[in-house]
Amino acid sequence: MANRTTDLAADWQPRQVYVMAAVCLAVGLMLGYLFRGSESSQVAANATKPPVADPSGSQAPPPMPTLEEMKQMADKKAEPLLAQLKGRPNDAALLAQLADVYSATHQFKEAAVYYDRSLQIDPKNVGVRTRLASCLYFEGQVDNAISQLDQSLKYDPQHAGTLFNLGMIKWKGKGDGAGAVAAWQKLLKLYPVLPSDLPNRDTIEKLLAEAKTHPNLEK
Repeated sequence: MANRTTDLAADWQPRQVYVMAAVCLAVGLMLGYLFRGSESSQVAANATKPPVADPSGSQAPPPMPTLEEMKQMADKKAEPLLAQLKGRPNDAALLAQLADVYSATHQFKEAAVYYDRSLQIDPKNVGVRTRLASCLYFEGQVDNAISQLDQSLKYDPQHAGTLFNLGMIKWKGKGDGAGAVAAWQKLLKLYPVLPSDLPNRDTIEKLLAEAKTHPNLEK
């Protein structure tokens, strides 16, 4: 899968995992897992406030920034990209980069706008469409999120991130255990060795087993 250019500021710490930090999908042990179709960025805790020293001389972990603080960070980071966009309004990659900035700071509504604009120019970009679906889910637009993932699978029926997210959103967003099982079984069948950015195979197998006991699972 192609890497995307996040190039977040030095006070943002990127890592190649398909998670949205600190967002709970109510999946028990899984806090914040939602595959987004490309590498994501986590806002470092030291981005806003210096660590506080305790009397022993050691430093306490700095607090996580608030959503408002993260929005301010995103707006600042977006300024030069928005300036570039004035001269390149149809640059799909630039629009996706802007969306990534807002998504990384949990500004999902703003991110969804730019992802959508990017897809209007480059509709076959499955990674961008998967990230759009995640933003829509976090905004409470479950059906629209599933619709985007279904569209992704039309372009790439074997896209691992789409299959993982589809299972997660169908299960936790729609109570559709059967849909989750189908998506995850297909994922595990297609990928004897899962992409490194996904949760490990044991984790997905546990989710699969749990979804099979869901009361809405079709017999």
